[in-house]
Amino acid sequence: MTDLLFDYIRQTRRIFIELVEGLSPEAINAIPDGLRNNIGWNFGHIVVSTPGLCYRRTQVQSDRQIPFVESYGKGSKPEHWIGASEITALKAQAMNTIDVIEQDYKNGVFASITPFATSTYGLEMDTIEKVITVTLAHDNLHLGYAMAIRRVLEGNKK
Repeated sequence: MTDLLFDYIRQTRRIFIELVEGLSPEAINAIPDGLRNNIGWNFGHIVVSTPGLCYRRTQVQSDRQIPFVESYGKGSKPEHWIGASEITALKAQAMNTIDVIEQDYKNGVFASITPFATSTYGLEMDTIEKVITVTLAHDNLHLGYAMAIRRVLEGNKK
């Protein structure tokens, strides 16, 4: 079952990467009226949230370094222009972190975690399988936000 979850996370991220690759830097950074973030922030947020949930929140590696977490972590907001080099780094990190988490999962790194609940879903997670499931739901939530922002930017043409 967990292999399937990792497959779906990767596929969601591929779709998100395709969305980002099909947009101009202006569209990636645009914040439509009435909204608080942009497509680039939503993408960066999924990239940093997954290792945050799997390593930090579970207390498996509470001091794990996560690139870009200050810009895209929980409670952040778009505060700088997201350039091409940052998007490229985020795209690589989006896929690489899943590979690392899957390998650590197979190696038993997450055999014992500290249970926690997220403010988004409010359900306690006491196994890494539950955390990985929430990661999939969270990624899809932010992909949906990004797709909606794109539609607003395109004038609801699609």
